Amino acid sequence: MTDTAVDPFLEMSNCLDNYILVDVGANLTSRKFSRDLESVISRAKDSGVQKIIVCSQTIKGSKEAMRLSQIFPGMIYSMAGVYPHEAKSWEPETLGELREIAKNTECVAIGQCGLDYCKNFSTPEVQRDVFRAQVELACQLKKPLCIHERDAFDDAMSILNEFKAELPPVVLLSYTGPSSNVQKYIDMGIYLGITGYITKDNSGEGVQALLDKGTLPMEQLLVQSDAPFMYPNARASKLPDHVKGGLTERSTNYLQRYCTFTRNEPCSLPIIVEILAAFMKKSPEDIALATAFNALKIFGLS
Repeated sequence: MTDTAVDPFLEMSNCLDNYILVDVGANLTSRKFSRDLESVISRAKDSGVQKIIVCSQTIKGSKEAMRLSQIFPGMIYSMAGVYPHEAKSWEPETLGELREIAKNTECVAIGQCGLDYCKNFSTPEVQRDVFRAQVELACQLKKPLCIHERDAFDDAMSILNEFKAELPPVVLLSYTGPSSNVQKYIDMGIYLGITGYITKDNSGEGVQALLDKGTLPMEQLLVQSDAPFMYPNARASKLPDHVKGGLTERSTNYLQRYCTFTRNEPCSLPIIVEILAAFMKKSPEDIALATAFNALKIFGLS
């Protein structure tokens, strides 16, 4: 008898009747989940979400995300990072603290870090220094880098290009900018996290436009709830009718029963997958499996 390699993608598709989903970015350390987090995670599992990676914005948040990953092993994983809004809180010891948190196996990425020039809660100069330090840390630890960028494309690309030869996998989370920049990120090999923002983005210059054109490769797509933010408004007037027609009753029920504009949950992920599928003219099962497989590969999850 000869041994044959098992394709994990096919193995996953044969094992589960429900969508298999990985949420690559949820803010479960938010106070909005402090009273019923266990129920939130239970609903996520019931909806098909197999893994959730918890975003971090501060050292304190990184430690709390790590704590959640230890309470819910195999389901919750964490990042360690300082968000651009919080870059002003960076101290000389911060890098060492991040390094120690990131050494834990439950911490699967450095982030969420990056640049946000929209409101400049931290000065651009400070943001760049803090971002550069975290990119270098990800390179040293060989852990994936999860980034945020708003109105700072040129500077973000410049810093990433400084480390181009040694960059680990890079994931761009919660992107809300123009399609021209997305294409440049994709061309650089960066993965794109799609959120409920897709229901608002019909400017002709956003991600919807690229999905319609079929220029976003499934091999570089991921899905994230960004809970409690980025509620996917399935009833949005800007959402095309053919997309609304592709939404299943089951996924819609999870969204309408448990998620609101002020508190989105990871159980909204099936709706995001179905919206993506409608735009890309694919089956939601294919989108779910492809994005889950990408996440498992990038973050080294089993």
